[in-house]
Amino acid sequence: MKKLLILGAGTSGTMMANHLDHKLPKKEWQITIVDQTKTHYYQPGFLFLPFDIYTTKQVKKNGKKFIPERVNYIQRKIELIDAEKNIVHLEDDYYLDYDILIIATGTNIAPDEIEGMNGPMWQKNIFDFYTYEGSKALRNKLREWEGGKLVVHITEMPIKCPVAPLEFAFLADSYFKNKGMRDKVDITYVTPLGGAFTKPKATEALHHLLEEKGIKEVTDFNIERVDWENNKIIDYADTEVEYDLLVTVPTNMGDDLIERSGMGDDLNFVPTDKATLQSLDHENIFAIGDATNLPASKAGSVAHFEAEILTENIMRYIEGEPLKAEFDGHANCFIETGNGKALLIDFNYTHEPVEGTFPLPGVGPLRLLKESRTNHMGKMAFRWVYWNMLLKGRHIPFVSTAMTKKGKQLENV
Repeated sequence: MKKLLILGAGTSGTMMANHLDHKLPKKEWQITIVDQTKTHYYQPGFLFLPFDIYTTKQVKKNGKKFIPERVNYIQRKIELIDAEKNIVHLEDDYYLDYDILIIATGTNIAPDEIEGMNGPMWQKNIFDFYTYEGSKALRNKLREWEGGKLVVHITEMPIKCPVAPLEFAFLADSYFKNKGMRDKVDITYVTPLGGAFTKPKATEALHHLLEEKGIKEVTDFNIERVDWENNKIIDYADTEVEYDLLVTVPTNMGDDLIERSGMGDDLNFVPTDKATLQSLDHENIFAIGDATNLPASKAGSVAHFEAEILTENIMRYIEGEPLKAEFDGHANCFIETGNGKALLIDFNYTHEPVEGTFPLPGVGPLRLLKESRTNHMGKMAFRWVYWNMLLKGRHIPFVSTAMTKKGKQLENV
């Protein structure tokens, strides 16, 4: 019997287990998935937890319940991938061999990469919200915080969900207004980018929202260190930004496993063909989601589109057929702008976010690059879609894997 092994049971790995459960013949293929933790987190919920919009119970579940019964589920630490021998070593001298390997090990924050960030003030007045622990600790801090200088900061790109720090700034504005203390909070958004986002059209719209909400913007800030004793972040040009409360997105890196296995780039991301999702170094290894070095957004919607294409390419690889080079970097995401409204953006490798309608051309009901309550409702509804459809590998109606140009004002690009 042939063996397909999936490393990681987060969003990408769980989706692939469900997709392939329906595709691979049970008598011919054994599917195994390995994960290092029991809990599956709804990571988009980490944005809402600090503001008491979601509870802790709404952002985590037992991961095993989303794995098909046919799939062999193993919970152990992964020590090493020996790609030359087609073997994965787990803790306690346990190992698994494979015919096909899918790497879905995600990405982690690395605050140790910046001097002073992960120091004595970590989770005291320096917080992240990209982890469950960080988001929960920040929630507790915000409940008691009396105001001052709030700095929302990005260390470097790429990061999971590039719009999340912007959303945090917008939600903070709304949160403090609702608490009647917005006048006591000075919010500054600090980014290494030349603008609010990676795409010019979206940057223009988001910059306008920052101005409208009285959120200061510091761009081209490449942090060198955190001076936690004097509450300052300092960049390589000696620019200083003072804070009383620092909410930072540390460097995002692939799992240490990838470094130990000698399979990653400088940030431990797996070099991957951006159209087929096949490893550039090993033909029987594929990578998906945040584990890859693709020039696409590291977000759940991207992993969802990748999973559908990767499933077909796995089947083609097994049959000895040419792989389809069809992943176009498609991403769509809601951007919470506070006060019960949100934007929606839809883009890919070659087309930046523009105005238009989604998912039905000319009909919507969602509007692209426009604030609306309907978009906010879509964002809130996505949690149900995530647990009940996306993780289980079910197709989401009207949402195409490749970005459609219909209903979009592409002539403005």
